[in-house]
Amino acid sequence: MNVEIELRDARVHYGPLEALHGVHLPAPAGAVTVLLGRNGSGRTTALRALAGTVPLTSGRVLRRGEDITRTPAHLRARRGLCSVPDQQAVHPTLTVAENLRLAAAKGDVTPALTVYPALRPLLARRAGTLSGGEQRMLALSRAVLAHARVVLVDEPALGMSPPVAAATYTILTALAARSAAVVIAEQRLPPGLDGRTAAAVTVVVHQLRRGAVVFSGEPAEIPAE
Repeated sequence: MNVEIELRDARVHYGPLEALHGVHLPAPAGAVTVLLGRNGSGRTTALRALAGTVPLTSGRVLRRGEDITRTPAHLRARRGLCSVPDQQAVHPTLTVAENLRLAAAKGDVTPALTVYPALRPLLARRAGTLSGGEQRMLALSRAVLAHARVVLVDEPALGMSPPVAAATYTILTALAARSAAVVIAEQRLPPGLDGRTAAAVTVVVHQLRRGAVVFSGEPAEIPAE
């Protein structure tokens, strides 16, 4: 598999606290890469480092072998990277329709309403008035509309009902099947990515603990805690 984006020997500090300790984390194209870990494990920081929203203290971020460590987040986005954080992922004062139009590469929002039909009756609503699950659907629609080559999502199903969560993992798997590098941060491995139901794409798991990768492999190989 070709590596689309990766952290190499990455260290990140928040003041005196080192949040990542020399992490090496490759994300292949055409695969779903799952960063597993509890709160404080470093998984969210790893996503932010890939997105360019936190700087590295040392190490590198590579995109198809090119060093983009010093490339600002907005330029990474212009080059096909879509980041969906766990909070503040929508423009709250804009309507749902306006949020979708901002994300649509060609102005057509139909693909988002196809994968998340529950958004259709909400088009005139301001995004800040939506429920948590509705905001999550709207935020994830950006990845569908942007045709991104790299999709970074922190806890995709946060606030969603089980059926919508299942649909969301199907959507992310479909993006990977179209050659995107999909990287998601989770506390536990979702049922839809256990290696059986996601057979159409490769699922790679990196388990983080206290800012270090303690396991890398396939879902079936994850050690019992």
